[in-house]
Parts: sequence; structure tokens; C-alpha cells
Amino acid sequence: MDLFTYKNDELYCEDVPARQIAEQFGTPVYVYSKQTVIEHYRQIATAFAPVNPTICYSIKSCGNIHICKVLAAEGCGFDVTSGGELYRALQAGGDAKKIIYAGVGKTDEEIRYALEVGIAAFNIESEEEAENIDRIAGMMGKKAVGALRVNPDVDPKTHKHTSTGKKETKFGVDIERAEAFFAKYKSLQNLRIGGVHIHIGSPVYEIDPYVQAVKKVTALIDRLMLEGHHIEWLDIGGGFAVNYMHKEQAKPITEHAKALLPLLAGKPYRIAIEPGRYIIGNAGVLLTRVLYRKIGGNKRFVIVDAGMNDLIRPALYDSYHYIWPVRPDAANVPTERNREHLPRSGEIVDVVGPICESSDYLAKDRPLPVVKRDDLLCVFTAGAYGFAMSSNYNNRRRAAEVMVDGGKAQLIRRRETWEDLVAAERV
Repeated sequence: MDLFTYKNDELYCEDVPARQIAEQFGTPVYVYSKQTVIEHYRQIATAFAPVNPTICYSIKSCGNIHICKVLAAEGCGFDVTSGGELYRALQAGGDAKKIIYAGVGKTDEEIRYALEVGIAAFNIESEEEAENIDRIAGMMGKKAVGALRVNPDVDPKTHKHTSTGKKETKFGVDIERAEAFFAKYKSLQNLRIGGVHIHIGSPVYEIDPYVQAVKKVTALIDRLMLEGHHIEWLDIGGGFAVNYMHKEQAKPITEHAKALLPLLAGKPYRIAIEPGRYIIGNAGVLLTRVLYRKIGGNKRFVIVDAGMNDLIRPALYDSYHYIWPVRPDAANVPTERNREHLPRSGEIVDVVGPICESSDYLAKDRPLPVVKRDDLLCVFTAGAYGFAMSSNYNNRRRAAEVMVDGGKAQLIRRRETWEDLVAAERV
């Protein structure tokens, strides 16, 4: 479900024409639907309501403070992976007691900050990290809480760069070592390891990898509890896929819940979930304007003002994003149920950006209606890991971000200026 629809032969975000947003705020511009963010969060909360989970939005997927405020107001917690993300979550009004700190390389400074503000827990990724958190907590006179990230050795069947469930990844402790880990660190003075955490990757299109992982880790917890360890919660991570309108089709969250709830219901420990992409992926798009057209050999190129610095997913992951004109001719207006139809009249093109890299593209060999200079294109499903992974490569200014609520479009991050590009260097 999302609220980006074609009405009167042009694209709207909720009740605002995308064309109007581009004219007011310029391009490239990220546009988010507030109501879609809320609806996706509520879908997860409703689907898993029987186990009353703590839902922690994965802030790395899209961390704009205004979006985080919307989720915090819904009662959502946050999954953070750096001191900066922790600061951002707190600035958005996040409850420290609903913040889980993940990541394999937490610095001493970041650990101290997390202990000072009183986060819910650290996800522990290694033996040395557990010892270091215990040491720092002792120096500060604090008591830390942690969950061991266990690697269940499950193949999530996703891109190699975002697969984190196999033994060969840098994340977590192999499940075979988990019991020894708990035994070794059961008596730490300043760190209580009271939970177990898993995260097998993202985006995960199939449900079975989650089922396999949860079965393995709940069996592990059963053994740990028999050995006298007090397990307070299980964090099943996130990674639920969304529809990018190509090939793989994501399962609705209700199907995930249907498969997982029987494995989680009635457990003597709490459940946590860390969704990111599922909440924000289809709640955001990237609007970009056509600059030029050209032919190279047998290839046709549409050159737009958004590049790999704005949306790196196609270059980094070979990711597919559905792209369509904001105002197509009447014969090529897509329906809500079929956004992947071929144009009735059009051409095969590469949609490329202005970056000086051959890898700078948004789409390759894509059938599109014929577009011309100044036409607007929409890159769909760009909310997750879109702006969050953007950069100033080629000294390009990062895009503006806009959030739409009904009939109102609000600027939630201004476009950077050229002065911004050098401001931090004026020392």
C-alpha cells in the first residue's frame, strides 16, 4: 500500500500533484507520504499484536528527523547503528528505553554516549565487544544490558552485499558458539546479556528463511534457559521485502506474521522487531527532471538531473526501481494494480545521471514512453536507502526532502548549497 497514485493523468502524492512539488522545491527531490509511513507501521503492529512486540524502526534506512518524529509519535522505538543515529533518534523524541544499538564496530565514545542516555540494550556482536562494554560501564558506574547477535547460518536469498545470516558474514556470533558465549560471560559485573538477536539480511522475499532462523534461535534459547540463563527478550530483526515492481514480489507482513506467530506466541520472553525498508521503502519516491537525450551506438540515453550520488542502489546492488513519467500521455497512465506494464508506444532506454562514472545509472534497457527535455520522471520505492545513502560525490549538492500530509507539502530538509559543500572545511 502506498499513496502515490495517478489521478487526472498525472502522479499525486496523497492529494498533492508531484509536478507541483517539483516546481516548488526543485529537482532532484525526495518525496515522502506521511500517511503511508503511518499505515506501514500500523500494519506491522497489527500483524504481530498477539505477541505485543517492541517495534524499533531501523533508522539507517531513512533517518530524516521529521519522519522519525512521526514514528515516535506512534510509539515506535528505534534501531540505531551509530552514535549519530542515536542522537538523531533522541532529537526526534525517541524513548531511550525503546532504542536498541546494533553494529559490529561501536567506538568507546559511542558506547559511553549510549550508556549515558540509558538505551534499552546493545546488540553484542563479538566477545571483545562484550568485554569492552562491560569495562566501560564499570568505569562509568553504569549497568549495561545486551543481547547476543546470533548468526543462525540461514541463507536469506538476497543480494550478497545485504545477506547477513550466513556464517561467512562479519555480523554476530556463530550459533554453535552461542552457548559457550553465554557461559563465559554470565557473570560479568557491569553487562547483563539478557537477550538474543538475529538479523538475516534485507530485503528478504521468502518467509521460510525467517522460519528457519526463528526455529533455530528459539531452540537455542530453550537450551540456554535450561542451563540457568535468564533470557528476557528475542529480537528477530527486520529485512522484510517490499515490492520494487519487478520480478520478485514481496509477501505482505500478515503472511510473515502468520508463519512466525506460532513460533513466538506464549514464550516467557519479550519480542522485538526492527523493520526499516517495510515502513519507508514505498513511502518515498525520487523526482528527477530530464536534461538531455542522446544516442550512443545502438543505445538510447535519457540523461536526468539525479545521479548515483542521489540514489546509489542501482549502481551498488544492481537494484531495480520502477521509473515512469509524472505526466504520461493518456495511453500510458499506469493503474494502481499494474505499474509494470510496457508502454503502448515508447522506446528502450538507459536512464542515466550526470556523474562522471559509467556506473551512474538509474535504469538500463528500460521500456519507457518517449520523454523529452524538462519532463519529470518518478523513481518509485526510493524511500529506503535512497537519501540515507546519498553523498556529495562530484561535489553535488544533496537533494531536498519533502513530506506530504494530505494536501500539504512540507520541506523537511532543504537542498544543500554550494557553500554547504565547503563549510566544514573553513577551519
